[in-house]
Amino acid sequence: MVGVTIAPWPSVDNSTCKHCGSYVSDRFCRVYGDNSDRAHRCGDCDSYRRLTRGSAAGVNVGIPIPERAAGHHGGEADV
Repeated sequence: MVGVTIAPWPSVDNSTCKHCGSYVSDRFCRVYGDNSDRAHRCGDCDSYRRLTRGSAAGVNVGIPIPERAAGHHGGEADV
């Protein structure tokens, strides 16, 4: 019988966005995510401008959320 090594820490899956559930790479999580390498927002649910200012790490930023802001992807355009 082959021995099985069990890691002393719990298995964590950080490969999905905590907001929308889309796949995010380990590298995206390391670069833009929080201190635990978790992405709270990703390119599918937020803008690059917000992500680079900390929204992927769970930081509240002063730029409107695209899905709520009129005229941005996900929002209704002003007529």
